[in-house]
Amino acid sequence: MTVARLTENERTTWLSVLDGWVLARDGEAIARQFQFADFSEAFCFMTRIALLAEKHDHHPEWSNVYNRVDVTLTTHDAGGLSHRDVEMAEAINKLL
Repeated sequence: MTVARLTENERTTWLSVLDGWVLARDGEAIARQFQFADFSEAFCFMTRIALLAEKHDHHPEWSNVYNRVDVTLTTHDAGGLSHRDVEMAEAINKLL
């Protein structure tokens, strides 16, 4: 299945409504850093994201250091940002 990349205009529009997310990788991805009280809270958050990712069949690039979780979203099939990334970012934001 071919996934369409967002246009520059679409990227700008969506970024303005995605609280906390910033463009990354020269506009080919979006990223957000989350901070929690401790490792346990951060790990629980990652677990919840993992369940969302399976449901959406769209998996983030991420890392965890103690109480911090860094998440990057891009659609490899589209060669950059797509609506799949926006939907995933919105779903992640709802976990907070």
